[in-house]
Amino acid sequence: MAAEQTRGSSVAVLASVAAAAVSAAETAAVRLTAASGTPLRRGLPRVPGGEPWPPVGFALAPARLPEVSAGAEPSAVENPVVVPMSAVSEPDELKPEPASASEVPSPITRAAPAVQARPRRAPLVLGSRSLARWVRVVLLFGGGAVVAAGIIVLVARGVTTLPGVPGFLARYPGEYHLPEFVEDGFPAWARWSHFLNFFFMVLIVRTGLLVRRQRKPDAFYTPKRGGKKVSLYLWLHTLLDVLWLVNGVMFVVLLFVSGHWVRIVPTSLEVFPNALSAGLQYLTLEWPVEDGWVNYNSLQQLMYFTVVFIAAPLAAISGVRMSEWWPQGAEKLNRVYPAPVARALHYPTMLFFVGFVVVHVFLVFATGALKNLNHMFAGTPGVSWVGFWWFAGGLVVAGVALWAVRPLVLASIAGIAGRVSER
Repeated sequence: MAAEQTRGSSVAVLASVAAAAVSAAETAAVRLTAASGTPLRRGLPRVPGGEPWPPVGFALAPARLPEVSAGAEPSAVENPVVVPMSAVSEPDELKPEPASASEVPSPITRAAPAVQARPRRAPLVLGSRSLARWVRVVLLFGGGAVVAAGIIVLVARGVTTLPGVPGFLARYPGEYHLPEFVEDGFPAWARWSHFLNFFFMVLIVRTGLLVRRQRKPDAFYTPKRGGKKVSLYLWLHTLLDVLWLVNGVMFVVLLFVSGHWVRIVPTSLEVFPNALSAGLQYLTLEWPVEDGWVNYNSLQQLMYFTVVFIAAPLAAISGVRMSEWWPQGAEKLNRVYPAPVARALHYPTMLFFVGFVVVHVFLVFATGALKNLNHMFAGTPGVSWVGFWWFAGGLVVAGVALWAVRPLVLASIAGIAGRVSER
């Protein structure tokens, strides 16, 4: 009962305070608004059951602030109602119990300024992937290749223990004898043709991939004597194709004139069982006995024959069909040799050349690097570092040429025989 009486007295105090505040506000409003001739618009009452607000009167007219003399205080509303805070405080029963010392929140302290983190460096991107992703791909495929190579070697060595296989390897050691008229060694024209073939092939693959991937060419080339405008990369790719074909034709002519054709053209059916025997020996990592200065093994002979007389002509005829030199208006010829067929042949042929070069270089180093490099670069059968340094110099020349395959450098070269433009 005491709590209810206290709560009732609090409500009565609050109601009396509100009524006093409203009365004072109404008196002040009447005094302030009596000076204007515009009647006020009245609305709803401020307290239940009261008069509409504001009271009857006039709108406030612009008034000047009264002057205040020095030392005097400005006047305020007469007879202000002062309500002590104790009169409107909540009763003790409604106040929450004080929290214990453990529950009192700690005073708010200013947090130390956060250290600004350094901006993350953008990852290095090579092509369509970041460097880290390329490393993961190389490690993944490299590890898989090592495992696969180990399995192949074990299987090949197991095959050599099967009945009849040792006798087959003894009968066909991996090569057969060449005719007596062929000379040993590699003449200068063969060595130079070999290097130029490698040089042009590297640039052809590079420019071919650029042509295949480009969407909007950076620059165009137009012949001075007139002709169709092509992209700068396509112009260089076509020029390299022509130089590569010229080098290949000269090599084939000299090959037959000198009699060295028997080194890469099979002259006996024994080439096939000997090639099988040489391949099996390669897979077991027990290299077949050979001397490239005098004779290639049968597997090498078949591969070189395929490169010179099959893959190279296939790349040439498919490239010509896709080039601007092909007569587009020859309907019968286009039906006999449609462009989609040429595209289906050209790219796989390029992949074959890339795979051949990778395997060829690997075997050159794995079966005696100094001796093999001397054969083709120094022209001697001995073992020394001369051929290696010639080979290293050739790699530097090819690397510089690859770096130069960019519009800024190509524009100055192409400008000699034609006009280079951005459109």
